[in-house]
Amino acid sequence: MVNFTKLLGGNAGISEVMKSGGNRQDVPYFQSCDIFHPLVIFNITKRCNLKCSHCYLESQDTQYKGELSWNKIKKIIDIFGQIKIPVLLLSGGEPLMHKDIFKIIEYAKNKNIRVGLSTNGTLISKSVARRLKDVEIDYVGVSIDGRRKLHDKIRNLDGAYDAAFTGLINGLEKGLKTGIRFMINKINVSELPEILDLCVQEKIPRFCMYHLVYAGRGRSLIDEDIDNPTRRKTVDFLIKRTLELKGQKQDIEILTVDNHADGIYIYNYLKQHNQAGQKKALELIKLHGGCSAGTKVVDISPEGNMSACQFWWDHILGNISKQDFGEIWMNEKDNMLCQLRSKATSLKGKCGRCRFKNYCGGCRIRALQKYNDFLQEDPCCYLTENEIK
Repeated sequence: MVNFTKLLGGNAGISEVMKSGGNRQDVPYFQSCDIFHPLVIFNITKRCNLKCSHCYLESQDTQYKGELSWNKIKKIIDIFGQIKIPVLLLSGGEPLMHKDIFKIIEYAKNKNIRVGLSTNGTLISKSVARRLKDVEIDYVGVSIDGRRKLHDKIRNLDGAYDAAFTGLINGLEKGLKTGIRFMINKINVSELPEILDLCVQEKIPRFCMYHLVYAGRGRSLIDEDIDNPTRRKTVDFLIKRTLELKGQKQDIEILTVDNHADGIYIYNYLKQHNQAGQKKALELIKLHGGCSAGTKVVDISPEGNMSACQFWWDHILGNISKQDFGEIWMNEKDNMLCQLRSKATSLKGKCGRCRFKNYCGGCRIRALQKYNDFLQEDPCCYLTENEIK
């Protein structure tokens, strides 16, 4: 996650809300995550009422067998409470389709865990928004991938946009901290400015642009990903809009996810345009640490399988409902896990040559899918050789 607003000298709105509990409550979550207190992405169900073209879980509207029971989920949350994880991000599938969703949120909150919800938004009725407010959810991210016609095409359901937008508004009206999640690709890149403007117009406090990761159905969309010159222009646009909104004193936070080169690009931008902010930006980038797969982030599948991140389904570390979390997570016999934790010494190609590899590291899943080698260079790094030397 690259926080444009904070790196460019603004206030980091929602990020300051999503903080860890206990003695670390004054530390923003991306700083407080570490190998002993990872951020947990919990895909509580694979079931979803949509069939999105880029879904890494390849979800659909069916009842899947083998998903964890409420009692097993409680035991897992107990573990998270004991190790004091900073954030529990509930995802799917569509997490609001889980019959125990509100009990899960409430139970985690009672363990002093910050809870976020990653949703398509279509099920957030006024009553659901009220219940989310009652259980004190910390953040709700709603996916909007373009204006009405295009969003519905990507989500494979007519009316998906209207339902998602209504869900966003219902959440805002109930006082939920909400944001838009935008997955960029060739067919929707031209609509990015409109969706960001929608955030401003509707006073939605957070806009998060996701770079495509080649996992699940996303594997078939590699050719639909934007090219690196377009990626560079897109980041230029986001920098410009972030600074404009800062100057207008608009209370909106802009971030990108799944391409840590964005942070390095901002650092290089500040070297030319705001040297006073350059040093602080580099400190923040170092604290963030780049790709967190297997280090600061762990994913739990609906069946309890642990992975290095939400996209790494072809390498299971263990099952948290059957094995000890610590033994799985600190397993020194898992070569891939160990390599992820020392990847700066083993990265290849452009990533291996980069002087920022200790706090960027590229996306290991994109490298794996492109080159069949997760230590190879990230094909979506748009930085020039001069910029990485």
